[in-house]
Amino acid sequence: MLRHAALAFGLLAATFAPATARTIEIRIGHQSMCTDTYPAGEVVMHKGLLAKYLPHTGKYAGMKYDIEWSDYSSGGPITQMMMARKLDFGVMGDYPLVVNGARFQATDKERSYLIALTNYNLDGASNGIVVPVDSPVRSVRGLEGKTISVPIGSAAWGMLFEMAQDQHIPMDKFHIVNQTPMVGIASITMHKIDAHADFCPMSEFMEFNGTGRMIYSGAATHVPYLHGIVVTRAFADKYPEIAVAYVKALIAAQAWITADPERAATKLAKWTMIPKEVLYLYFSHGGYLNPDPTFKPLWLKTLAYDHSILAKYAHIPPLDMKAWVNPSFMETAYKELGLNYAKALATTPDNPKSNIGLPPELWLAGQHVRRLPDNAALLAAIRAAGAANKKIDAAYVYDQATGLKLFAQFAYYVKQPDGRIAAYMTTGEATHAAGTAKVQSFAETLGVKGLAEAMIARRQMPMHMSPTKQIQRN
Repeated sequence: MLRHAALAFGLLAATFAPATARTIEIRIGHQSMCTDTYPAGEVVMHKGLLAKYLPHTGKYAGMKYDIEWSDYSSGGPITQMMMARKLDFGVMGDYPLVVNGARFQATDKERSYLIALTNYNLDGASNGIVVPVDSPVRSVRGLEGKTISVPIGSAAWGMLFEMAQDQHIPMDKFHIVNQTPMVGIASITMHKIDAHADFCPMSEFMEFNGTGRMIYSGAATHVPYLHGIVVTRAFADKYPEIAVAYVKALIAAQAWITADPERAATKLAKWTMIPKEVLYLYFSHGGYLNPDPTFKPLWLKTLAYDHSILAKYAHIPPLDMKAWVNPSFMETAYKELGLNYAKALATTPDNPKSNIGLPPELWLAGQHVRRLPDNAALLAAIRAAGAANKKIDAAYVYDQATGLKLFAQFAYYVKQPDGRIAAYMTTGEATHAAGTAKVQSFAETLGVKGLAEAMIARRQMPMHMSPTKQIQRN
């Protein structure tokens, strides 16, 4: 009798015992060497923003999460891992995004969704072609018959096709080889390659470290430069609330960067191998990148154009944009955050030319970035810092022709008739604007022997990537 009672009590207790908590694995591929992916990658990861927004009610009650972050050198390998069902989300550039959608749609059943964008540059700046700093090559025409390395499948790879089409140069005039960003940088440093094409921020990184010289900016294509988040349909359809949570985390990350770009650049420099001075060039007011997760009509036209280039030159399969671009997760995220998606969607993209005339900036070691009234005042402040033996982390000016933000030491200068000093990205721009005036280098304009050379001097370059994987449990 007692035995049967004990058994019955045990069964009753088991009935009301809490179920063992389930665990959902969230596997994300990101890039620690691509600034445009940082809001959805490095910032979300290091600040734990995805965990903050993950659902814990309804079917997710008692749920535990394992968030696995895997670091890749470019977008192509992320797509391969997503198609192999080893990643659920991927953060990558415009051309890799398009390849991702098309490759998935070429299968019988697998699909991916584009659920948000991270940053943009209206004119296409952030991609670039770099040659060794002492190379005699001054333009892409000088690369005909020479070897250009590029991460195949990356946004920079797509830029090469755009460049060749705009310049009316057959692609077979170049010998294209596949190299990751770090291999390409090493090849430029050791003069093992004629040129290296790469995505943000590698061109500026090589310039800042004194190992390379940019001869072509993606801004010359005037095709917007975009990055975004893709997710496998299998994961998004099963866990739509998690896809929404990721978009919320992205929005929070973008707001964190925008609120204090100097702080963000300094933090990101510690999380990645990219110097804070380069990151500030990208994320500061008037910098290369503008945060915007929304699917503006212009961005959709850009992605369709990117696909047309890839279909023509790289034989990429067709892509049904309407089936691929999925704004539903973003619309839900905005609504649940109390934000107005329609209003955000209707904002006008930032035009870099609106930066023309913005005050230059000086970043002295141990101090905050400060703005100066004009380029003449900036140059005077640099001279004063040099005379006081103060270390200069960076100085920034704006290209008078395009509005792009530049490192002051790599710009060319023209003294205008009214006495103002204008900065230009290239000698060509400066010469065109100068008329009878003399085009001067930074060293000539500064006029202090040794100081300009010290700011341009080769710096020690870290040649490593951050850990391949990081797992966050929540």
